[in-house]
Amino acid sequence: MTFSAAQVKELREKTGAGMMDAKKALVENNGDMEKAMEYLRQKGIASADKKMDRIAAEGVIASYVENGVGAMVEINCETDFVAKNDEFKALANEIAKVAAQLKTSDVEQLKSSKTSNGLTVEEIIKEKISTIGEKITLRRVICYEGNIGTYIHNSKIGVLLNATSDDAVLLKDICLHIASSAPEFVSRAEIPASVIEEETRIEMGKEDLASKPEQIRAKIVEGRVNKLMAHRCLLEQPFVKDPNQTIEQLISGKMEIKSFTRYVLGEGLEKRQDNFVEEVMGQIKG
Repeated sequence: MTFSAAQVKELREKTGAGMMDAKKALVENNGDMEKAMEYLRQKGIASADKKMDRIAAEGVIASYVENGVGAMVEINCETDFVAKNDEFKALANEIAKVAAQLKTSDVEQLKSSKTSNGLTVEEIIKEKISTIGEKITLRRVICYEGNIGTYIHNSKIGVLLNATSDDAVLLKDICLHIASSAPEFVSRAEIPASVIEEETRIEMGKEDLASKPEQIRAKIVEGRVNKLMAHRCLLEQPFVKDPNQTIEQLISGKMEIKSFTRYVLGEGLEKRQDNFVEEVMGQIKG
């Protein structure tokens, strides 16, 4: 089975595995990337919570909250230099404000909506492209109505939270926790059965359990999966500011979490592959 160096590199980035392990995984699985990732997990070489998509695109996460409505957007550009530009940040903040005023979580609806200067969001994005000189895209938007909390970390990680209390301090603490601990669900009730079944299947296939009797193996796997699911649920996670209590204990009798969204800039997007050696050589030859 032949495969490219780019495939080995991609597998390493997706799993954190070493080069030889990544090569062997691809050989053993006939170049199938998904099967190779599962193979590495079963070997204990790849982490279960390792991001499966590279976090690479440039841009910012921005949010806006007013009068019980909050919105959060991701705006992408080509370079970090532009992402740090005040004009670009102002654009993101303006779009987040329009999303909150419109109460929309729909990208296309937001693009066609008017801003304070009379232009649509899509028109002001095109205007900024011509002045900034880079491709700019509105990638996603989420909007909640209710008691809203938000936290943006360095414009790279954003959280929008909807709860049953307007306790500003508690809302901010939970948003900060979500940004730091990356839960996927509010509680166990939200976890699809298919997710639990998949994790169970992977754990059952791990080599360290191969020699154990089936009943013992099943109990060990049940415990491991239970621990994995607890790690993915907000209410069961230890609070980052006080690990001696869970989020559920922190908010008991004070509020309930209705929903949350956590954005990480560029997750799932490929970063432009620049070859700086070729670029410099091209300038010298030019």
